[in-house]
Amino acid sequence: MANMINIVLIQPEHPGNVGAVARVMANFGFDKLILVEPLCDKDSSEAIKRAKHALPILKKAKVVKKEYLDKFDYLIGTTAKLGTDYNIPRSPITPKQLAEKLSGTENVSGMDAKKVFGMNLKKRSGININKISGINTKKVALIFGREGIGLTNDEINACDFIVSIPSFKKYPTLNISHACAILFYELFQALGEKETKTNAMITPANEKDKEVMMMRINQVLDKLEFTTPEKKKTQKIVWKRIIGKSMMTKREAFAAIGFFRKIYEKL
Repeated sequence: MANMINIVLIQPEHPGNVGAVARVMANFGFDKLILVEPLCDKDSSEAIKRAKHALPILKKAKVVKKEYLDKFDYLIGTTAKLGTDYNIPRSPITPKQLAEKLSGTENVSGMDAKKVFGMNLKKRSGININKISGINTKKVALIFGREGIGLTNDEINACDFIVSIPSFKKYPTLNISHACAILFYELFQALGEKETKTNAMITPANEKDKEVMMMRINQVLDKLEFTTPEKKKTQKIVWKRIIGKSMMTKREAFAAIGFFRKIYEKL
């Protein structure tokens, strides 16, 4: 299962941090490291020193442009800046919840990422990650932001959902390698025991199913009257998040599509 997860660092500045992240990856069985437009040299002596015995991970790390992220089925962002119920894009889940969603032990979307990351992506309408329904075939990017400012709001919005580590509110920001260690530990705990467990009886909603569902939802929302355009926009974001976190099966998706079609026809 760990081979589906790619660790992505956006414009890392310090080679020591890159090496330290590689080392933590090795500790928990991850080996795919991607550096997006790095501002430092991954092959520097400092990076090599910090990587320790994870040098193979560091050596084969890919250095790419932002467009490379169009290869992924799922973008998961990380942030230390928590939102509120009124700040939908920054309403995150915890590392434990992320691990549960990826492992399928719990039933678990944003703007057009092309405009933000420069990717040739379809509009992301919330993606269904479900271990028991073939998640091993998906490519997942776990994205960490810049050391100084993290991910921008637009980059956060382009992710399918956000994960944040609960920490002391007076100093919530962790060093990137420390944050990685916490996230990787939770993923390792959840994914390690379940790598061989599958259930072919359950089929997930695919990208097309989700696109049709969001089309039906948006049709309903566009027929409704809102006091401001912002309220309608918020509703659309909320529904994308709901779909992204719901781990919806194909049967459930069809039922929801039919339900919203009926509502649309009655309006």
